[in-house]
Amino acid sequence: MEEGLGHYSVMADEMERYLFGEGDPIPRGVYCDCTAGAGGHARRILQRAAGCKLIAIDRDEDALRRCRAQLSEFGSRVRYFHGGFSKLAQAAKDCLPLVGILADLGLSRLQLDDGRRGFSMRNPGPLDMRFDRRQALQADELVNRGGESDLADTLYGLADERFSRRIARAVVRARPIRDTAHLSEVVAAAVPRSAKARIHPATKTFQALRIAVNDELGELGKLLAEVPRLLAPGGRFVVLSFHSGEDRLVKQSFRQLAAAGIYRLLTRRIVRPSEEEVRRNPASRSARLRAVQRTEMAFSA
Repeated sequence: MEEGLGHYSVMADEMERYLFGEGDPIPRGVYCDCTAGAGGHARRILQRAAGCKLIAIDRDEDALRRCRAQLSEFGSRVRYFHGGFSKLAQAAKDCLPLVGILADLGLSRLQLDDGRRGFSMRNPGPLDMRFDRRQALQADELVNRGGESDLADTLYGLADERFSRRIARAVVRARPIRDTAHLSEVVAAAVPRSAKARIHPATKTFQALRIAVNDELGELGKLLAEVPRLLAPGGRFVVLSFHSGEDRLVKQSFRQLAAAGIYRLLTRRIVRPSEEEVRRNPASRSARLRAVQRTEMAFSA
């Protein structure tokens, strides 16, 4: 848990093991945490790799502000960059190649708990859901002005919501949807009672809208395309994903890199959180970790 924040850094031990190896010499150089959040994973990296430097990237300005406060003791060892992780090459342009890259694709508990951000079903707030509040598109546009079929396709395509048509129809009929609490009520009423036992019936709807608003799969695709040319020989790339769409992209990318002889797979199967971690932090149960290591010697910026 990140001290004083009530937020867990998911699979922190596993992240450290795959980013640095076990018993291997720790390479000196620059690391990057592409989704720095409140700085929990970044702190582990800085503590483990004494003398190294780190680039902390985040689309959420509030998160980056918290990260600065949490990592203030490391001073000039940390550089901060406000932007998407698809901007990694820009953030690290004068310190390539990197010796390690981490991308934790999860939504922070701090973001969920802040109703003003619009991510939560349980904390009423505006239909926002933006990580970067500089962008124009908000969830309200998709919920209150998008076409019914487009909304249904979004719910099914991005969250495998099997009741996507029913939900989209109910949302359009109930417009204008006032806020996240209203949306949650409308979705819950549209889902058959028999399907409501395991998770909140609006979970997948909120997930799909958030992914669409922030173009999360597009951002991930750009990151996966950029990383191969940014790591030094021996450098490692670790990704923590939280739903099947993300993991599918990571798995395909890593297999292609391994097949081309550019990287070797460090995780032939996905690594999941321990039973103890899931017990301590149930939100970690959907986490999946994959990692690769660069083998190719050539480097071009």
